Amino acid sequence: MAEISVRSATPDDAAPISLIYNQGIEDRIATLETDFRTPEERRQWLATRGPRHPVIVAEADGAVVGWGSLNRFNPRRAYDFVADFSVYVERGWRGKGVGSRLLPRLVELARELGYHKLVLSAFPWNEGGMALYRKFGFLTVGIYREQGKLDGRWVDTITMEKILD
Repeated sequence: MAEISVRSATPDDAAPISLIYNQGIEDRIATLETDFRTPEERRQWLATRGPRHPVIVAEADGAVVGWGSLNRFNPRRAYDFVADFSVYVERGWRGKGVGSRLLPRLVELARELGYHKLVLSAFPWNEGGMALYRKFGFLTVGIYREQGKLDGRWVDTITMEKILD
């Protein structure tokens, strides 16, 4: 098994980030997004990220095998200490510890940046993701019924949170 390292994303990571994100869209396990991303779109996305919303990547054998980000939860100032986050793992690397390297780093970054809480919304059928979130102390706080429509059917999402203080 290759060693997995985590570092800050750079513009050169736009292509693998878009590839991995598009796999999450195709596999219907990680997002309600249905529009594929291009490397150029992801490059622009990276360029617009502020210091409170970092993007990180996981590497193995010199290749990006996953990525994560802290995202704005809500633009209202009262929510400045709450972040949403994303974790995506390359299809062939799922279940091999990539998420377990990315998520603790995101939690660490969130604490360093002064966040009080991290939140997420996930598909209940994403067993790997659900196990990862529980492993690192995220608790289920609710279910959004029929939150989005994928492939012609309504799907639920689970909402989870972790208080950081």
